[in-house]
Amino acid sequence: MNSDKTLLITGGTGSFGHAVLNRFIDDFKEIRVFSRDEKKQDDMRHELQNPKVKFYIGDVRDRQSVDGVMPGVDYIFSAAALKQVPSCEFFPMQAVYTNVVGTDNVLNSAIAHGVKNVVVLSTDKAAYPINAMGMSKAIMEKVAVAKGRSLGKGAKTTICCTRYGNVMASRGSVIPLFIDQIKAGKPITVTDPNMTRFMMTLEDAVDLVLFAWEHGENGDLFVQKAPAATIQTLAEAVIALAKEGTKLRDKAEKTEIKVIGTRHGEKLYETLVGREDMAKAIDMGNYFRVPADSRDLNYDKYFVEGKEIAPTLDTYHSHNTTRLDVEGMKKLLLKLPMIHDEFGI
Repeated sequence: MNSDKTLLITGGTGSFGHAVLNRFIDDFKEIRVFSRDEKKQDDMRHELQNPKVKFYIGDVRDRQSVDGVMPGVDYIFSAAALKQVPSCEFFPMQAVYTNVVGTDNVLNSAIAHGVKNVVVLSTDKAAYPINAMGMSKAIMEKVAVAKGRSLGKGAKTTICCTRYGNVMASRGSVIPLFIDQIKAGKPITVTDPNMTRFMMTLEDAVDLVLFAWEHGENGDLFVQKAPAATIQTLAEAVIALAKEGTKLRDKAEKTEIKVIGTRHGEKLYETLVGREDMAKAIDMGNYFRVPADSRDLNYDKYFVEGKEIAPTLDTYHSHNTTRLDVEGMKKLLLKLPMIHDEFGI
């Protein structure tokens, strides 16, 4: 279907970019990887050795470099972002430059070059944000939804968003940290044992983006329903699997869990869909579709035609979704190649 099409992945050297390439490398005429990290691009180039994959050095903050990669592109997965909560807390404007201004550059360039479809990747931290990373992602979503709404149905370019929770074993996530701590013979450090997080695999994240790409209309936001677990449960499951493997069994037998307190900007639980969005969300089975608010700036009309939110409607968050126990968490972890490789399972 896409054998004559070109896909662009911004931030394409990250975990998501690798997963997309593994899934779609044979399906497109060309896949362009756009990022500012030449070392990661070089590593990926040597790893893939595939002439279909083209690498472009650039930064989404720089509109000129974005315009340089855009000619001939049919589809975009916009994944470039600053996503580490603590670093964004200390350097919030850097998060704004990349996550907000950078995304705006990508969308404006895509529209100018007639790109057919753009899917912007967001995070659960954008719902009711309390930290700089989530706030910048929330504004990023607003930028994408506003541009999609202004383009309207039937436009040459379609812009929609996806929002997902923790992607297990992605770069900078907690599971690789837990594994490194077991290897080093150190305790596994847990910020708050009662903290819950949505649990998704990279394949789940790619599935969500693919669903949005196939079903999205301008201004849509898509969310995948996902189970959650406490950080305590996750830590216990990782230790249990390490004990079942052949490589780290002895060290895992001695591994303890140490509570160290929450980091800068951390939430007790994450929200995927807020109460206000749930009022208009469309249940599509494994996904929620939240269409753009079609009301305009005629506020007189708004006060007459305002819509009341059902009082019983709740948010969709990691404290009230399906909760995994240790055994359920182990089953999900076993979907990760990293677990098999590192533990010898």
